[in-house]
Amino acid sequence: MFSRKQLVEDFDKLGIRAGDIIMVHASVRSVGEVAGGPDQIHLALKDALGTSGTLMMYASCPRYYDEVSRGSLTPEQEREILEKLPSFDPVTARSARDNGALVEFLRTYPRTLVNNHVARFAVWGKHAGYLVSNQPWNYAYGLNSPLNRFLKLDGKILLLGCDHDTVTFLHYAEHVADLPGKRVVHYKVPVEKNGQRVWEDVEEFNTASDGVHPNWPDRFFAKIVDCFLIQSNNRGGYVGGARTYLHRAQELLDSALALMRAVAADARAAEHLHELA
Repeated sequence: MFSRKQLVEDFDKLGIRAGDIIMVHASVRSVGEVAGGPDQIHLALKDALGTSGTLMMYASCPRYYDEVSRGSLTPEQEREILEKLPSFDPVTARSARDNGALVEFLRTYPRTLVNNHVARFAVWGKHAGYLVSNQPWNYAYGLNSPLNRFLKLDGKILLLGCDHDTVTFLHYAEHVADLPGKRVVHYKVPVEKNGQRVWEDVEEFNTASDGVHPNWPDRFFAKIVDCFLIQSNNRGGYVGGARTYLHRAQELLDSALALMRAVAADARAAEHLHELA
C-alpha cells in the first residue's frame, strides 16, 4: 500500500516541480493500492505542484453525446438518441469511461473547472481559468483550444502507468499538422438554448480510432510516443507501482509532426518509425 506522502516523493523524483503545468493520463490500477483511495493520487500530484501549479486531464463526455451523424451508429440507434438523449451539461456530465477513473475523481473534486464542450478538460490550479477559456466549438482540439493554451504555457505530459495510445495531446498535433488528405468529420451534440434542447453541428478533424489520415497504422499514437521516449532517452520512473514518464509537450509535438508528415507522405514509413524520430 502506498501513502500520499510516498506518491509525492515519487513525483518529485520523476522531476515534477512546484509551478509546473501538467496534463495527466493515468491508470489507477497500475499505481496499486493507495491509502485513502484513488483521490490521493491527484491530491499527491497537487502537493507536488503547489499552489502555483496546474493539473489538467481529458474528461470528454458520456457515450452518445458526440456520436450522432458520425456514421458509427445504426439508423435505429440514431433515431432513439435524437429522441431521448438529454442536453449535454459540461458541469455535471460524467467523464468518458475509456479515459480512466482518475479524471472523474479530479473532475468532481472541489475547485476543478471544465470547459463548455464535449471535448472537455478537467483542470485545477493557477492557470485553470485560462486553460478552459474561449473554447472553439469547431476543431476543439486545435488552435485556441485548451491544448493550444497548455502548449503555450510550456506544459508537461505525465504518463502514469497508462496506455500510450491514449495521449490526447496528439490530437492537437493532428489538428495543426499541414497534411494532405486529412479526414474531417461532422456530428451533432444536444445542448440547452433558451430552455430548449437543440442539436448543434460540430466539425473537427477525425479523432476516432481510424485516425485523421488514411495512412495511420494501428495504435499510431502509442508508436509515436514510444519512439519519442526512445529517441529522447527518457527512461521514466515509478509512481507507486506504475511505470511513469514525464516530458515537455513541445518536444513531443516536434517529434510527432515529423513522424506524421513522413507517414502521410508514405504509409511504408510507419514500418521504421524509430529511424525517423
